[in-house]
Amino acid sequence: MAWGGKAFKTVAKGAAVVASAAAVIERRRRAAIAAEAYEPPLAVEPPPAAVPAPLPVAPVSAPLPGPREEAARAVAPAPAPAPASPTGHAAFGREYHPGRPATPAEAVPWGLRVAAESTWRLLLLGAALYVVFYIVDMLRLVAFAVLASLLISALLEPSVSWLRRHGVPRSLAAGGVFMSGLAGIGLVGWFVVWQVTTNLNTVTTKVQDGVATLRDWLITGPLHLTQQQITDFANQITKAISTNTEQLTSAGLTGAQIAVEVLTAVLLTFFTTFFLLYDGERIWNWALRGLPRHSRYAMAGAGPKAWATLTAYVRGTVCVAFIDAVFIGVGIQLLGVPMALPLAVIIFLGAFVPLVGALVTGTVAVLIALVTTTPFTALMVLVVLVAVQQIEGHVLQPLILGRAVRVHPLGVVLGVAAGSIIGGIGGAVVSVPLIAVTNTVVAHLRRRNEAGQAVFTALEAAREAAATRSHVHPAPTPAPADRPAAAASVPAPDLPAAVRPAAD
Repeated sequence: MAWGGKAFKTVAKGAAVVASAAAVIERRRRAAIAAEAYEPPLAVEPPPAAVPAPLPVAPVSAPLPGPREEAARAVAPAPAPAPASPTGHAAFGREYHPGRPATPAEAVPWGLRVAAESTWRLLLLGAALYVVFYIVDMLRLVAFAVLASLLISALLEPSVSWLRRHGVPRSLAAGGVFMSGLAGIGLVGWFVVWQVTTNLNTVTTKVQDGVATLRDWLITGPLHLTQQQITDFANQITKAISTNTEQLTSAGLTGAQIAVEVLTAVLLTFFTTFFLLYDGERIWNWALRGLPRHSRYAMAGAGPKAWATLTAYVRGTVCVAFIDAVFIGVGIQLLGVPMALPLAVIIFLGAFVPLVGALVTGTVAVLIALVTTTPFTALMVLVVLVAVQQIEGHVLQPLILGRAVRVHPLGVVLGVAAGSIIGGIGGAVVSVPLIAVTNTVVAHLRRRNEAGQAVFTALEAAREAAATRSHVHPAPTPAPADRPAAAASVPAPDLPAAVRPAAD
């Protein structure tokens, strides 16, 4: 990883140690306070002497309380609780004083206590994120393969669902769509290689002419360099290359290792993509069974929403990238820049990184225009890139991706920057869909919790209303058995026919 990643790891490790120490100190402090606040009884008082029970007295007949007395008793205020005994002051050996805190923790300002509690929790969360990122970095080959297969599956899955709805078997639909997508990727790669090899000689000649023109400009231009200075600079580059042969060889070996890893990741991506298309629903159900029981229902509802967001993002991104590639390709073709079609394909692939991908990959077209044509043409290519980028940011992104990805452009840029620092190009590609899916899941869970809280509040209000009605209007007491006339005057309840007594 880069030095930024190593610094992040070091800071996260320190934060984890500090958070663990803070948690231990807090637990010990609370345990000490609880132990000091406990006061065992000093002596056991003897039981009081037995007192003879008073003679039974006939109860005085009093009228039964009516509805008004019951209502007044129900709304009467409860007696004030007795003040708590100052056990905390006695535990610390101090005289009780109303204005003095019982424990040292109570003397700390509330804002400081909240800040301390929040800080060590944030440190624990940072340590957990560090562990997650460390594991992902160790398994970056598998992680990027799974993420890439999810993006490709989100693009191809609607076609599989359409075929299955029209009666095509699941295996045939998944296999046909997968092979079609693989053939499309292969055709795009073959087209780029064919265009590059066809125009390679022309581009090489123009590059040599451009280098000669640049050398003449360095000599005759405002820098006024001499031929000897340019030759010495070229010799220094050659000497640096010859003295660093071992490093270049190790870099070549590293490049070969990277090539093997990339090939492995590609094969793993294809394998995972096929099974996601073929058996994605069962895989999701299996993943749900690994969650705690009380979290399954919430995630079962959040999963389809997250998949819908990912599908809309991928399809919208493909549409935006295609429009960017068409406009930029037509512009550089009209300006006379060679290899316009391969450059358009490269810009299409780079546009999968929102807002900045097309501009970064478009700089290749600017460089080619600079060494093969005039500086004015290169400047015009840059103008075309900036104009298309503004159209994407202000028109295409809000219209096509506005409903699917509800993320502010600042969040997109920061996410892309953080993803590129952590995972390079792959991290920049997957950062924005990861942010969009996380945003959708969090919003769904928040709405679900709010709905559950609203239902709970409504049930509590209904229960309190029922209790209030029972106090204000108590149920009639049944008449005694020795007064049949009074009992007959009370209307019988409306019972079902099955349990209603038969008439004499």
